[in-house]
Amino acid sequence: MMTSMEIVRAALQGNPAPRIPIFCNLLDQGAPELGMSQAEYYARGEHVACGQLALRTRYGYDNLWSLFYVGREAELLGCQEILFAEDGTPNVADYFLRTAKDIESFTIPEDITRHPVWQESARCLQVLRQESKGRFPICAYLTASTTLPALLMGMDKWLELALSGPDHLRAQLLGKCSEFFRKQVAAYREAGADLLLYSSPFGSSSFVGMRRFRAFSLPWMQRDLTGLGVEDLIYYCGTAPINPVIGEVMQHLGLRVFYPSPKDDLAVTKALVAGNGLTCGVIDDISMISWTPEQTRAEVERLCHIGMPGEHFLLGTAVMPMAVPEANIQAYMEAAFTFGSYR
Repeated sequence: MMTSMEIVRAALQGNPAPRIPIFCNLLDQGAPELGMSQAEYYARGEHVACGQLALRTRYGYDNLWSLFYVGREAELLGCQEILFAEDGTPNVADYFLRTAKDIESFTIPEDITRHPVWQESARCLQVLRQESKGRFPICAYLTASTTLPALLMGMDKWLELALSGPDHLRAQLLGKCSEFFRKQVAAYREAGADLLLYSSPFGSSSFVGMRRFRAFSLPWMQRDLTGLGVEDLIYYCGTAPINPVIGEVMQHLGLRVFYPSPKDDLAVTKALVAGNGLTCGVIDDISMISWTPEQTRAEVERLCHIGMPGEHFLLGTAVMPMAVPEANIQAYMEAAFTFGSYR
């Protein structure tokens, strides 16, 4: 019997496997799974690892996450406060880049692995590696240089700087963010992450328009990735559609794994990627909050019907809010095993 890791590798390479890989991105659900508050849960790397292992065992999907919450990256750079909510995702409460002087003076740590925040992430990865024994792929989340400033100064201020300048200040900030991204890639690989989610909402033409994508986003993504190797990277735009940019991303960045928006036409995504990489079919897990189990099951069947021919396919979820009913998570998993079988 193939392990989850072997099934994922088969999908990446287009090789035969008994079924498709099934990802279910449950994150904040780990706290109630262990009977903890969100603040208590995310305080320790072993808590997050144990939550991930427990959730994977309960539902039977293929992936494990080393991600705590997206604002974790801001903490590595100077954020002093995270806002926790028991029914939602932790978020940045301290946007520490408030002035041009702040942008000019802040620096990227020489060695991010010495930071106490990183050490908890490393502890999480250590436990996941020890317990999974290579049977399940461990995923890490990394924010692209063009998106990271939103976590450091707030989206409104970042959009103003990104769109209106001053140019030298924008370039200075992006250069530091790109440096930080590249250090994270090295650190996560060294710590044992198998798959790196490259999160770049500015990498969607639906977010910035095609002209700005080519003139602004693409050059900075090239700077992020040049010379790093991209075999383990997944292109993800924060659930924004990616079909219009797939061709250019493949050509200029060399990426071969695409995690589209539920709003993308999966048949088009599959055709664009063709046999040159892995296409992920992503269920609309925001709608899953109000769907019935029958609706969830029908959508899984539809995605599998479109994505499975020719293999090179993975079924996944996006953000999986805590409000998604337990019955719908179960329906998603049961349908994925039923309709995702190649036998």
